[in-house]
Amino acid sequence: MADLRNDDSVDPSATGGHGGQPDAAEARQRVFDEVDRLADRLVDVSHRIHADPELAYAEHRAHDLLCDVLEEANLAVTRGAYGLDTAFEARAGGGAGPTVAVICEYDALPGIGHACGHNIIAAAGLGAGLAAAAVVDELNGNLVILGTPAEEGGGGKIAMIDAGALEGVDAAMMLHPSSADVESMYAIAIQQLRVTYHGKASHAAAHPELGRNALDAAVLGYNAVAALRQHIAPDERVHGIFTEAGEQPNIVPRRAAAHYYVRSGTLARLEELKPRVLAALAGGAQSAGCELEVAWVDAPYAELLHNPTLGARYALHAAALGRTVAGVEDASLTIGSTDMGNVSLEVPSIHPTIAVGPPGSSIHTEAFAASAASPAGDRAVLDGAKALAAVAVDLWSDPAVLASARADHRSATGSRTGGPK
Repeated sequence: MADLRNDDSVDPSATGGHGGQPDAAEARQRVFDEVDRLADRLVDVSHRIHADPELAYAEHRAHDLLCDVLEEANLAVTRGAYGLDTAFEARAGGGAGPTVAVICEYDALPGIGHACGHNIIAAAGLGAGLAAAAVVDELNGNLVILGTPAEEGGGGKIAMIDAGALEGVDAAMMLHPSSADVESMYAIAIQQLRVTYHGKASHAAAHPELGRNALDAAVLGYNAVAALRQHIAPDERVHGIFTEAGEQPNIVPRRAAAHYYVRSGTLARLEELKPRVLAALAGGAQSAGCELEVAWVDAPYAELLHNPTLGARYALHAAALGRTVAGVEDASLTIGSTDMGNVSLEVPSIHPTIAVGPPGSSIHTEAFAASAASPAGDRAVLDGAKALAAVAVDLWSDPAVLASARADHRSATGSRTGGPK
């Protein structure tokens, strides 16, 4: 697939209509105009979600707000979709064309609120969905807007996939705020791990010899993981925190606990890294004479498979809005993990990043939380909504776009499994 970002022959204002098909350029302009018409409402939604952060699977007010706006636009909305109280689904269209899924996230982080900018993701996805809905019928397409809870932990998209949320979907898209405009986030596989060390209490001064220090076991395990980090691949990460560390200094800690994230470039390599991490943690337990209890939390998040065809289309439309979008070679500007990776294994998908914070700034900080409700954050909501909606228009107006996207996806999934490309 040619890189459309460098193809001067591709003009985002050029008509996509042929053989009696609707005019794509006109439809793109209409979705841009629709986002402009809804601008105040979309920014208000972003700010309201930002001001009222809710944690994974508890995003009730964000869920209700987004559903209310979709219902005001006369979309068919299912609240509490796919067995999850804070998931939703809205649908429009009904033609013979492709089904495009626009995805929203809206959970926050503990302590620092919307420092990942999910308020922007939610409002941009809402705007893209509403704008695309304005043209879906005339383009003979189908639209589904999915509200997906618990991206920061809990894997709402995975639960929704298992319940059938992607059945019949041909392509999926969302975006993520960052410090840079990049065609794709670099997302690696992850699984969470909780470990509990069981020791034996004793008086720390009178009879320390009778105790077995669970905190010592946890500290030794943490240090062993730190040593392991010297000998893992550049795209692998292990990081953790202590969640229990004893009850009082004069009691030998009988129990300690920690919470780790274990990440690797792919799901397959994650499975190879996990036993190495467990061995390091078990060594701490053995050294301190304690027992170790382990629990892998939730399903693993997969690596993100970027779709070059759809990514190039997004970059093209973002450029028309005044944004210069870096290619996937710069994807490491934003590295992390997301359950959008699991979506990308199922259907052609994009997950571009959109510049909000200052260049080089980090998400998951208090400073980025402030940026997420700044004028730059508001612009990202509107620009992101327009660019995503324009990709939907491309998919509905030109069958070659979906054909190319599907070929990209077959190649990526074949390479991942070692199968035919």
